[in-house]
Amino acid sequence: MPTVTAVRRIREVAKAALPRAVGERLPAAPPQEVGELLHDKRFQRAVADAAVEQGRPEEEVWSEVKGYLHEMSAAHDDRASQGWARMGDWFLRAYDVLVDEEQMHQLRKVDRTHSLALAFSHRSYLDGMVIPNALSSRRFSPTYTFGGANLNLPLIGSVASRTGLIFIRRSTQEIPVYRLALRSYIRQMVANKRNMAWSIEGGRTRTGKLRPPVHGILKYLTDTVDGEDAPDVQVVPVSVVYDQLHEVSLMTEESRGASKTPEDWRWLVRFARLQRKRMGRAYLTVGEPFSLRERMDELAAEGVTGHQAVERVALDISHRLNRATPVTVTAIVSLALLGADRALTVDEVLDTVEPLAAYIDARHWPVAGAADLRDRSTIRRALAELAQSGVLTAYDGGSEPVWKIGDDQHLVAAFYRNTVIHILVERAIGELALLTVSELEPDADLPAGGALQVGWEEAKRMRDLLKFEFFFPSRAGFEDDLRTELQLLVGEDVTDMTPDRARELLVSARPHLAHLVLRPFLDAYLVLADRLADHGDSPVEDDELLADSLAVGQQWALQRRVASAESISLELFRTALALARHKGLLEGGDGAGSAREAFAAELREAVRRVNIVGEIATDVAPSIHPEVHPVRTR
Repeated sequence: MPTVTAVRRIREVAKAALPRAVGERLPAAPPQEVGELLHDKRFQRAVADAAVEQGRPEEEVWSEVKGYLHEMSAAHDDRASQGWARMGDWFLRAYDVLVDEEQMHQLRKVDRTHSLALAFSHRSYLDGMVIPNALSSRRFSPTYTFGGANLNLPLIGSVASRTGLIFIRRSTQEIPVYRLALRSYIRQMVANKRNMAWSIEGGRTRTGKLRPPVHGILKYLTDTVDGEDAPDVQVVPVSVVYDQLHEVSLMTEESRGASKTPEDWRWLVRFARLQRKRMGRAYLTVGEPFSLRERMDELAAEGVTGHQAVERVALDISHRLNRATPVTVTAIVSLALLGADRALTVDEVLDTVEPLAAYIDARHWPVAGAADLRDRSTIRRALAELAQSGVLTAYDGGSEPVWKIGDDQHLVAAFYRNTVIHILVERAIGELALLTVSELEPDADLPAGGALQVGWEEAKRMRDLLKFEFFFPSRAGFEDDLRTELQLLVGEDVTDMTPDRARELLVSARPHLAHLVLRPFLDAYLVLADRLADHGDSPVEDDELLADSLAVGQQWALQRRVASAESISLELFRTALALARHKGLLEGGDGAGSAREAFAAELREAVRRVNIVGEIATDVAPSIHPEVHPVRTR
């Protein structure tokens, strides 16, 4: 049976890599970093201080910290590493892995002289195989990768720890000795110029776009480089993106409320079996490295220190990861079909993609595999591959074939679209800013900057509304980016704007993106805001509000009160919940009801404007003024 075959294959590769004495997790002598730590005076003082602070015997704390070091420690054994690389190749058999060799060549030069901290985006469990295999096959220094302790499975975990995989616990707030051990272990790794890799997101994305960064590992790295004699480390953003992924359907089920499948042997066998089916290509690209110590010094000179500095560095990494992530054909095709939400012919898909391709060219965004987004055969192949995996359905019984998003596949298509969404967000916000200016009355009381200033303020308001969803530059940088977008529209620098000119620019713009990019998120936010407003002044529990939003959201999707079923997602509702909490709308009390209603009204207005852009994009002549063309969703 296939299950037995998969189990046998995994066990054979794992046993081939195990030490001679099966069951011995690591060699009798501890790895270098552990041995050095146990004899390090600074570490000994830190353990003694921890014992005093916790009011515990020092011997007891020593016993605990040694256990944690043994648990998390890793080594690079040649035999185990070779076996693990073969296993990685076997797991990756569904893909051709494409690596930018020029980027790798430049990175190898940095590797010769520095410790590398490789912060990678995390879209799949396969990331932990793509990155180490790509580096080891190009003769980089051995890389130590941090992974969740939930993946420390019997037998496999023993092998993995001998190939540089460091298993760490996710929840350590109540274990201060564990945090001391991990912080010290990382410091010793940097002192020994080891290369380390970790997911800046802390776990796999459930939506396809980057999640908010997690600061744990980064905080320990910034502590390590602090001080005159401290070692430095080069932070390297690493993006891995796939044409398609087998595991996306499972993640989207979780977004609809299903429980997460626990990682055990049964899960591993199922995951291995999935990889038998070809899924296209995986693309590994490297962002611009930077010195962590120099960046921390720059922030300190600006007066940014402590946790704020760590947050800023985390955002720097996330921005660089987004810039390093190439546009895939799968993402663009998914964007086109999600925006249409109906069956399209190849020519109709090409008509939608062509202005997007022109925009991507104008912004100099990289395209995965140097694919030609305007090429008919390239688009048709992507449609066929998405249909083969069940994301699209194809109908060829008429005069020509047509494709549409399959039933219950909107979240899967959205996952692929979201891998490219970061390059389109500012343009989409710029369209809403133009719409706002176009709606100004002739006798409106304008600020000192005139109508153009009204547009900037609207754009910044949208930035604040979506700041928990996307990574934006600083306010000044954001305005610079919007000016660049406006220059692409006009062909010159814009210093003045009128409502008529704004309307003209908006109608003639190609492509229109606000409805394609922003509407799914704003619709989801509106669902949660509507349910929150329904509670009046009463406090509300997070889980209750999420469950209510999911249930009512499904109703609204059936009624077409939201544009697409992709908006009905726990992941999007959780982000909306974070925004509501940031606005202080969850606690309840006097005035909470009116504040919640105002929040819902703000989102209804945002959805109204997005819908107008959608009408413009489909050549419907909408009325620009809200009193003539209201869009009501309550």
